[in-house]
Amino acid sequence: MKRFFVLSLLAITFLYAKGSVEFKYAPQITEREYPTSHNKILSYNNVLENVRTSIVNISIKKEISTASLNANPFYNDPFFREFFKGYGQVPQERIEQSLGSGVIVSKDGYIVTNNHVVDGANEIVVSIAGDKKEYAAKLIGKDEKSDLAIIKIEVKDLNAVTFFNSDEVKVGDVVFALGNPFGVGETITQGIVSATGRSGMGIVEYEDFIQTDASINPGNSGGALINSAGQLIGINSAIISKSGGNVGIGFAIPTNMVAMVATSLIDNGKYTRAFLGVNIADLDSDMSALYNNNYGALITGVEENSPASKAGLKRGDLIIGINDKKIASASELKNTIGTFAPSKEVSVKYLRDKKTNTLKVTLGTNEKIVANGELEYKGLRLGAINKLQKEQGNISINGVSVVDIDEKSEAYKAGIRKNDIIVQIENSEILTLEDFKKATESKEKKRVFVYRRGAIFAVAL
Repeated sequence: MKRFFVLSLLAITFLYAKGSVEFKYAPQITEREYPTSHNKILSYNNVLENVRTSIVNISIKKEISTASLNANPFYNDPFFREFFKGYGQVPQERIEQSLGSGVIVSKDGYIVTNNHVVDGANEIVVSIAGDKKEYAAKLIGKDEKSDLAIIKIEVKDLNAVTFFNSDEVKVGDVVFALGNPFGVGETITQGIVSATGRSGMGIVEYEDFIQTDASINPGNSGGALINSAGQLIGINSAIISKSGGNVGIGFAIPTNMVAMVATSLIDNGKYTRAFLGVNIADLDSDMSALYNNNYGALITGVEENSPASKAGLKRGDLIIGINDKKIASASELKNTIGTFAPSKEVSVKYLRDKKTNTLKVTLGTNEKIVANGELEYKGLRLGAINKLQKEQGNISINGVSVVDIDEKSEAYKAGIRKNDIIVQIENSEILTLEDFKKATESKEKKRVFVYRRGAIFAVAL
């Protein structure tokens, strides 16, 4: 009976294998290579040992107010602050401290980190693994749209990290997330790359993330994502986690974007992105069929007098390539254009009426005076003071008006508000938007004189 059962089972197995579906089997493998043995230890110590002193701890202090200190310009005067003390009229201040990480990118002290790590800091202090000394750091520049910032310490012969071309990063690559979150030494976690070119996450405006399952510990923002050769492939920026802890999906800003933004921040104190002048959208499968089954960035609108308009691009064109790079989505076009400097000439490959065309476009700048006569600058939207505004506000002063302001911007934190009038920057009187644009060309912080409700006060911006 037992023999019959075994034979029947074999027959069933044989019939299943010989059925109508033919499965693909790999060649039989009988040998296995084991990563460890009793006399060997698998280790990445040799590649990580060199890079550990390239990772720094960043601690900041920033002044937090329960309300805007600039709601009334008199609060900027020490005499009036002392006069109102005890009457509940002056907002309370407190000092907030936070920690993050950074990566040394040059021997002479330049460090890259996340913008959100140092945003609003009054004081930045850096400590390096293996060095008991703390170093005061200066903010060189920041780019909120990519969440990158550059700080500098006055130290020589530092261990600068080696960059790897992030375009060559592949899904499945072994990676390490390094940080120095608590100032007591580095943390290292291991994982793999699970995706590249991730965008649409809503974390920052320009997203081209490397996704990893390596645990990013609290305070590791601004730290390094390293490949198994000990080379930098990204700057750790964010993590998605249901628990709020360190287990989740991590995102790192790729080194090619880091290098582009960091170079400009070091040289100019800011990063100005190129401007094409198109409204774009993605294609679904039905729309793709109308474009020879291609995917790219569909132009849904072209701004008047923009670089795209001058080059001849039209609504309905599908952009599928910039220079030698394939463009498969609207976000990819946005990120690609954002890596170029203004005035750069690029080759645009596009589909029109199912025919492939190529043309040259000289890019513009996204810091521009817009068509309705307004200027966009660091979260401010500025316009000329109109006659009605002067009459209703009984305003006799000249300047440019704050039409709108981003509440997360540096200008808002400095105390500027909607409907304020900017009358002077340093020693330059501001009468027009062009005056404002010329006065803000350099990277240094400046004294900005602001008119509000009959009084003028100054802020640093």
